[in-house]
Amino acid sequence: MTQWCGVMGMVLAGAMLVGCASDKEELALSTFIQEHEKQIRPLNTKAALTYWDAAVTGKAEKYDQYSELELSIRKIYSDPNAFAHLKTLRESGQIKEPVLVRQLDQLYNAFLSNQIEPDLLEKTVALATDIEKNFSTFRASIDGAKITDNQIKEVLKTDTDLNKREKAWLASKQVGEVVAADLIKLVKLRNQAAQTLGFANYHTMSLATSEQRVEDLDQILGELYELTKKPFAALKGDLDSRISAQLNVPVDQLRPWHYHDPFFQETPMVYQLNLDAYYEGKDIVALSKRFYDGIGLDVQSILDHSDLYEKEGKNPHAFCTDIDREGDVRILCNIKANETWMETQLHELGHAVYDSYQTDSVPYLLREPAHIFTTEAIAMFFGRLSRNPAWMQQMLHLTGDQKAEIETVAGKYAQLKQLIFARWAMVMYNFEKALYANPDQDLNSLWWDTVEKYQLVKRPEGRDKPDWAAKIHFAIAPCYYHNYMLGELLASQLHHKLVFDVFGQTSDKNVSYVGKSEVGTFLKDNVFGPGAMYPWNDMIERATGEPLTAKYFVEQFVN
Repeated sequence: MTQWCGVMGMVLAGAMLVGCASDKEELALSTFIQEHEKQIRPLNTKAALTYWDAAVTGKAEKYDQYSELELSIRKIYSDPNAFAHLKTLRESGQIKEPVLVRQLDQLYNAFLSNQIEPDLLEKTVALATDIEKNFSTFRASIDGAKITDNQIKEVLKTDTDLNKREKAWLASKQVGEVVAADLIKLVKLRNQAAQTLGFANYHTMSLATSEQRVEDLDQILGELYELTKKPFAALKGDLDSRISAQLNVPVDQLRPWHYHDPFFQETPMVYQLNLDAYYEGKDIVALSKRFYDGIGLDVQSILDHSDLYEKEGKNPHAFCTDIDREGDVRILCNIKANETWMETQLHELGHAVYDSYQTDSVPYLLREPAHIFTTEAIAMFFGRLSRNPAWMQQMLHLTGDQKAEIETVAGKYAQLKQLIFARWAMVMYNFEKALYANPDQDLNSLWWDTVEKYQLVKRPEGRDKPDWAAKIHFAIAPCYYHNYMLGELLASQLHHKLVFDVFGQTSDKNVSYVGKSEVGTFLKDNVFGPGAMYPWNDMIERATGEPLTAKYFVEQFVN
C-alpha cells in the first residue's frame, strides 16, 4: 500500500466524521468551507483564464479585467466577519479532525493576509497590476531600435564586442527606471497593510502567512552562505580568469555586462563547450514530451493548452498556471532551440505535472502544492537534467565521445550553476528583507552593496540607477525568491531518495531518469497526490524520511 492510500483514508474518514459530527464547531467549519468554495471557485477559474489571456496577448484591457477579478477575490478574503468566525473556531481548540484542521489553517492564513482596509486593498492590487503590465509590454531599445529579452541574452552570451555587451546590459535595466517609483509606492502600501495587522512589515507577514519564519530562513541561508563562501570564491575566480581571456578584459576591470545574463544568475558557458550546440535545431517541445512520457507523467494535455513561442505583446518570460484545479494546467514559454529553453521547458512542465496529478479526492482548498517552494523543487529537479550528460546522450542520441566531452565540464557546470544561483538567491532574499524594512533608504546603493557581497560582481563606476527594479519578481512575486533556494535543497533531497532508496543504487553516476517509470510513481504517490494535506515539512519527512535539510545539496554541489 502506498503512502497516498493513507492520505485517501484520512480524507474519507474526515468526510464521514463531518457527515455525522455532533460537534458544532466542526459542523460550522464544514459549512463555512462549503459556502466559501462555492463563492471562490468560479472566481479563481475566471481570474486564471483572464490572466492567461493578458499574458498571451499583452492587451491592457485584459490586465484591467484581471485586476478587477483579483480585487474581487481579495475582497472575499478581506471580510472581517468571516475572519472573526475563523479565528474563533481556530482558538476554540475544538477542531480536531485533521483534514478540517488543515483547511482551517489554510483559510486563516489567507484571510489574515487580506484583513486590509478596502481602499488600501484596491490601491495595492491596482498598482501591482499596472507595474506588471509595464513589465509585460515594455521593450528595451539600443540606439533607438527595440530589442527583446532573448536578443539581450544572446548578446551577453555570445558577442565579444564590449560596446555591444555594455549597451545590451544597460538596455536590460531600462524597465527599472520605468517602474521603480511605483515599486517603492507598492512596497509602502504593502507595509501599511501588514502593520495594521500587527506585523513589522509585509516581508515578515508574508513569511508568517506561508508558514515560514524570518529566523529560520536567516539561519539556513546564513549556513549556506558560510558553506559556499570558499567554493564560490574559487569558482568565481576561475570563471573571471576565463571571461577575462575570452573578452580580453583585465580581471579587475570586469563588470556586470561581461557576464552572460543581466543579473549573473545563470551559468556562463566558459569551459570550451557550448551546450547550446547540442540543442540547435532540436524540437524542445517534443523532447520534453518524450522524457515525461517515459517516466509515467503524461503532459500532452498540458502542451495542448499551452502557449510556447514568442509573439508580439506576449509576456516574455515563462510560467505555469493551474486554471481550475480540475486538470486545465498550462505553461507559457518563449522557446528557442537552446539549452536555456530546454531547461525552462523541463522546469515549467515540472510545475505542471505537480498540479496535474493532484486528485479531486483531496478537498479543493488543499488541491495545491504543499508549499510554493515544493513545486519549485519539482521544477528544479527536472530542469537540472538539461545539462546532465547521461540525459543528454539518451535524449539527444549522442555518441559516447560526445557524452565524454560533455562530462569533462558537466560537473564544473553543475557546481557553478548551483553556487551562482545560491549566491543570487541570497542577494534577492537579503535585499528584499531590507527593502521592506526601510523602503526610503538608498536602494540603488543597497542593491550593489548586496550584489558585491554575495555575488562578488563589481558595480559600474558612478552608477546610480534603480537596477534592482528591473527584476520583475519584486512586483509580481514579493517575498518569494528564497523559495527557489529551498526548492534546490529539496530537489537534491528527492534526488538522493530516488537514487539511493527507490533505485537502490550506491552512486548517482550516470543517473538520467530517462525511461524510469518509478520516478513518476514515487512523485505521484508521495508528493503530487497529497497536495497540501500536510504542512510542507511533514510532507517532506513522509516522502523522504527526514525534514528538509541542506546536507544533500551540499553533498551534491559543494563538497
